[in-house]
Amino acid sequence: MFESQSAACVVRIVATWIASAVIVAAQETPVPQPFATPEEGPSLSPMPEGSVTPTLEQTPSVSPARTVRISFVPPPLEGTISLGIYDKNGKLVRVLHQESELNEFTIGSDALVTQWDGKNESGEDLPPGKYRARGYLVGHLKVEDLGPAASPASENNATASVKVKLMPNPLANEKQSIVAVGVGFDSDGSYLKTIDDLPLLTVSEAPNLVHMVIAKNNDRSVTIWQDDGTAVHRFRVSNVDKMMAFDCGEFELK
Repeated sequence: MFESQSAACVVRIVATWIASAVIVAAQETPVPQPFATPEEGPSLSPMPEGSVTPTLEQTPSVSPARTVRISFVPPPLEGTISLGIYDKNGKLVRVLHQESELNEFTIGSDALVTQWDGKNESGEDLPPGKYRARGYLVGHLKVEDLGPAASPASENNATASVKVKLMPNPLANEKQSIVAVGVGFDSDGSYLKTIDDLPLLTVSEAPNLVHMVIAKNNDRSVTIWQDDGTAVHRFRVSNVDKMMAFDCGEFELK
């Protein structure tokens, strides 16, 4: 009887231990967790109705440069060159050279060469068409400062321009030509010019001039009066006939 009770006690102890182990195992067994799902990426919102699809803005192309090559044989006379560009109506549209020395031109095999960019004095593109380049070779003219004028210019038959006989240009096969010469001024001073405003010779560097006139003394000399608003100054220019005209011909601007 004692043995049977002992055996029963052992069975109860073993059963109790197994039950405890099962409970502990159940507590220690990790509960499986569901796999984390990746976060959803940001969804693209639909384009609102009426929206405009962006387009690339076109930059206006720059007009190609228009360069005209001008070549000419200078008259056989020592001096400076003034060269202008004239339109089909004979109007001066650009002073290309003013009192330029020969070394300011490109020296070609048989002529002097210069270039025109197709623009006027204001830097604006001129329309396509026919143009002409012509000018003057100005010899060694003499400018004398005669000081303040003793009498008004009006008392000396002064006018806006006078006619001057030039030396004939043997390269042009022409007889002696006549050109109307006047005077002009700007912020840099005063100058002798053709009647169509091509500068030929600097007279003075006096600033702030307001009025100028010219009178012919003889075939080789002129007198110039210039007024700055406070006083009148007088100059004499001699050897005005020591000039030759030349023509570079007509060309077309594209």
